[in-house]
Amino acid sequence: MAEVIGIRFKTNAKIYYFDPCGIAFSEGDGAVVETQRGVEYGTVALENREVPDNEIVHPLKPVTRKATAADTEAHNKNLAERDRLIEESRKKVEAHNLKMKIVDAEYTFDRGKVIIYFTADGRIDFRELVRDLAGLFRNRIELRQIYERDDIKLRGALAQCGRPCCCTTFLKDYEKVSIRMAKYQGLSLNPGKISGCCGKLMCCLRYENAYYQEMAKKMPKPNSTVSTQEGNAVVLENDPLRAEVKLKFNYDDGSTAIKKLPLSELKFSRGADKHEDVSPEDDADELPDEADE
Repeated sequence: MAEVIGIRFKTNAKIYYFDPCGIAFSEGDGAVVETQRGVEYGTVALENREVPDNEIVHPLKPVTRKATAADTEAHNKNLAERDRLIEESRKKVEAHNLKMKIVDAEYTFDRGKVIIYFTADGRIDFRELVRDLAGLFRNRIELRQIYERDDIKLRGALAQCGRPCCCTTFLKDYEKVSIRMAKYQGLSLNPGKISGCCGKLMCCLRYENAYYQEMAKKMPKPNSTVSTQEGNAVVLENDPLRAEVKLKFNYDDGSTAIKKLPLSELKFSRGADKHEDVSPEDDADELPDEADE
């Protein structure tokens, strides 16, 4: 076990563990730390706690200090420069006639570098652009290419459900998503229905899939026969979210009826009628993890 604090460098971004070095932190405190990018200002998302060694990426970097009022002021000043950095960078891209889109820009905490994030369909020769930007901002320049999901995470957007995209609110890591997950959840395979703002399969297909798998173990197969208080019926379709089953009743007088009943009111005539456990992770349709591109 080791004592750590969790620090986040952007709103709703991934949380990184650091050694608090005996300093007590509260959630929301500012902290100055040393990272691969240099000195950075972050916000404490997880206060001091003990975690197992296997959850830590070693070596665990130490916190430099708890942020002072001057540190916070410097950080806010850097944030205030964001719009100017983006606007000036876009002007230079246009002047150099480069097929790339600037989506974000920032100073490192110590202002030792300007990091500019962009998207592009392929490789871009931006050597002249870097020299031009270095002269404009009088600073070291790092151009960092990101991909569709990262672009949406940085800029924010509304998903098809009308809520802010999961990646901009609570989803910290991108996981692999497969077409089979959409099939398994009974969704239309129309790309416009199952694709997110980034053009990739919606992230919710992945994290909601575990619920569908669990419910599939409890629900009868379509076209199987189940017993109810009204007699036997044939399963037409399942509604895992409502835990309901749509049934067709065939009565002795030749009439039929379609009804929805709660899963709790059904009895399966055969145990074999229950769904088998399917693992979408084994699907050949699995997509690559764009976050690692």
